Amino acid sequence: MIELSETENMKILRIILAEDHAVVRHGIKRLIDEQDDMQVIAEASNGQQVLDFLASGKTADIILSDVNMPELDGFGLFNNIRVSSPNIKTVALSMLDSERQIKKCFLAGCSAYLTKSAEPQELIYALRCVGQGKKFVCSESVEKLVPFRNQEMNRDEENAVNLPDFTEREMEILELIAKGMTNQEIADKIFLSKRTVEGHRQSLIDKTQSRNTAVLVHYAMIHSLIA
Repeated sequence: MIELSETENMKILRIILAEDHAVVRHGIKRLIDEQDDMQVIAEASNGQQVLDFLASGKTADIILSDVNMPELDGFGLFNNIRVSSPNIKTVALSMLDSERQIKKCFLAGCSAYLTKSAEPQELIYALRCVGQGKKFVCSESVEKLVPFRNQEMNRDEENAVNLPDFTEREMEILELIAKGMTNQEIADKIFLSKRTVEGHRQSLIDKTQSRNTAVLVHYAMIHSLIA
């Protein structure tokens, strides 16, 4: 269940933190709450809990959200907030730093994009930038983000319609498949069962209508899904 801080109004920047891994979420919350100018006013383990919190009449300045979450993922949350609560800024937190993933988040209305390997001080700096109405991309991802004008953004939206809707986990596994890793090697690397990885691989093949893994990797390359 979503957790509401008792000192909601003490800090300047009111932040909702959405992250389905409790250890990661608590670590980020502690980091933010150590700052004098910001505070986590609520925690959630999925996007739907954030929407339920806002529907209760509460509000925030920034939503810092993981992209890959159960029930309602980051993309669903960002798009909903962009339409229903445009005054609330959204910040994406992801395991990936692919150009397509970054663009997809910004097109969904995000003001900043951070990888989970970003330094703590970079996360805090990003939140302050967003609080000032600025955009931010973490240093690990900035080279992946090619500047694009409104016309290019519209074209990306049109192209995205023609591409399957991949989950962040599928994109993560796709990148590892492209590196030639076996199902077992991928499972060991990202702490999943071999059967789960096999399921994601088959889902990728089905979504792209590829005959085999080689065709899948070729599809990913020509559509710039992988570097």
